[in-house]
Amino acid sequence: MIGVVSEADLLPKEEFRDSVPGLPRSRFGATPSTRPSGLIDLAKAEAVTAAPGGPVGHGRGRPAHGTAARSAAQWEARHVTKEAEVMQHRMVSDLMTTSVVRVREDVGFKEIAKLLAEYDITAVPVVDGDDRPMGVVSEADLLRKEAGLVDPAGLLPVLHPRPVDQAKQEAISARGLMNSPAITARPQWTVVEAAQVMERYRVKRLPVVDEADRLVGLISRADLLRVFLRGDSAIREEISGDVLVRTLGIAPDSVTVRVVDGRVSLKGTVARKSLIPVAVRLCQGVDGVVDVTEQLSHRTDDTSETLYADSPRHAQLSP
Repeated sequence: MIGVVSEADLLPKEEFRDSVPGLPRSRFGATPSTRPSGLIDLAKAEAVTAAPGGPVGHGRGRPAHGTAARSAAQWEARHVTKEAEVMQHRMVSDLMTTSVVRVREDVGFKEIAKLLAEYDITAVPVVDGDDRPMGVVSEADLLRKEAGLVDPAGLLPVLHPRPVDQAKQEAISARGLMNSPAITARPQWTVVEAAQVMERYRVKRLPVVDEADRLVGLISRADLLRVFLRGDSAIREEISGDVLVRTLGIAPDSVTVRVVDGRVSLKGTVARKSLIPVAVRLCQGVDGVVDVTEQLSHRTDDTSETLYADSPRHAQLSP
């Protein structure tokens, strides 16, 4: 054996999907994020930064370069953004567990241990009288008590835990055992947002709350990883239809899409060179995609700053 791969090692691939340089990251907290899908942000980022004078989308009388070229790129970004709105990541509400075992803060240590064993779960949210999450008690919190016991044979070293761990070792109810405050998610969050929160706060699960902050579900790392169980045919259909045809305006017979075990390969010809990185990055954002490779050629190199300035026909260029 040379190593171990855990859920935590797989989640960064999901978390990466909205990590686009130059774009603000989501804000997570009491209110749900209003940021659009990562696919929309991605199209916008690539369209604006691909190259001066090399916008993405349908060209209609674009200026040449400088401030005018930036305005053209921003116009194209809005165009791609509008078409990309049909492409969304799966939501927390699609994957979360809705029948959630929960406890009140006065529930004792042994009762929590029984619930974990009875329902074959690894943690329970702790809620108040209004069913609002206060914290979470996990197996790790319970194990601290056993780890703090003295070895009767005197063969094991005596541990000297931190004050916070010492308090958990001595706790006898959920009030002292739980990790609080609870880090929560919203049903309308994308899987990317949930993965980013788990990664940021180093937690394995998130209680899901409604508009009144009442518990409505639970999302775990294992739930998020279910997106990678998506079938290759479904991935191929979304890339061929939503990404290439409807979002980027590429003819169906121009690019061949092949998907094997979530690994996507693109082969064919596109109208403009600037479309290639955008197509790749949009494909990377499709749920269930593990990797993307391309063998794409182009008919026009629109990454030159002087392309539109020198050509009197720039107003008639189209994909």
